[in-house]
Amino acid sequence: MDFTFDVTLKNRAIFKQFLETFTLEQLNKVPSGYSNNIFWNIAHTVVTQQLLVYKFSGLPMVVSDALVEAYRKGTKTERAVSQAEVDEIKDLLFSTIEKTEEDYKNGVFKSYQEYTVSTKSTLKSAADAIVFNSFHEGIHLGYILALKKNI
Repeated sequence: MDFTFDVTLKNRAIFKQFLETFTLEQLNKVPSGYSNNIFWNIAHTVVTQQLLVYKFSGLPMVVSDALVEAYRKGTKTERAVSQAEVDEIKDLLFSTIEKTEEDYKNGVFKSYQEYTVSTKSTLKSAADAIVFNSFHEGIHLGYILALKKNI
C-alpha cells in the first residue's frame, strides 16, 4: 500500500501546484462545454477520498458536510470560490492522505459498507477504496489538464 499512498501524494502535489500557479479567476473559470472548473475538480478529489475511505468505513471524515455537499459526485460548479476556500482545500490535500496512511497502518479500518463505483467495480474494503482513489484522482488530473488548455 506504500506505493499507492506515494502515488496519491505525488498527484496531490500536482494539484497543489495548480492551486498555487493559477489565479483565482483561472481556478474559477468554467470554459464553454464544461460543467466544472479546475478548483471543483481538486476539491472533488479531496471530498471523494474522504467519502470512499472514511464514510463507507463508518468513520468520521475530516472534511465538513458543507464541502461534501458542494463537491460530492453529481455536483457542479455553482459559484466562484474565494482565496480562503482555495487555501482550505490546499491544506486538506496532504493532511487527509497523511491521516489515511496513518490510520491504515494503525489498523483503524475494521469494517466497510460495499460500494459500486462508476466503473462498475465494487469496493469491499478501505484498502480497495484507497487503491481506487488513485485511479479516480488520475481521471480528474486529466480533466484539469483539459481545462487548463481552455482557460
